[in-house]
Amino acid sequence: MRHFRKTVNKQLGEILIERGVLSRAKLEEVLVYQKEKGILFGEALVQLKMGTEEDVVQALTCQYGFPYLPLANYEIAPEVVATVPRNVCKQYCLVPIDKIGRSLTLAMVNPLNVQALEDVEKVTDCSVQAFVSTATEINSAINRYYETR
Repeated sequence: MRHFRKTVNKQLGEILIERGVLSRAKLEEVLVYQKEKGILFGEALVQLKMGTEEDVVQALTCQYGFPYLPLANYEIAPEVVATVPRNVCKQYCLVPIDKIGRSLTLAMVNPLNVQALEDVEKVTDCSVQAFVSTATEINSAINRYYETR
């Protein structure tokens, strides 16, 4: 099982407060909403329109050191797309972006999702490296690259 170490020992909400995205009062609102809906903190933040997907990605990058990869102008080779089935990409909100030998690079909304990483490794027989991207970017890439599959 993978264990991820925080590069900064702060919660996402604290990082967003420091960056001026949230106040303490707004953080409490997001946490209450998150608990009520049973969703990820970042999802709650975006649904409440108190922050953007980019705010969440930048906070994750700060917190865990995952590199952020904007996908808008990124070209993914068809043979790379073929390595991960569309249903896996949709289920875990991820997209393969590069493959060298048996090393596969993914862009993911939640690079902390150990189950997703393990499932992709099992399906592809590759070791996986994760980058973080927004849900909008990943869903757009899935629609673009898997539309004819």
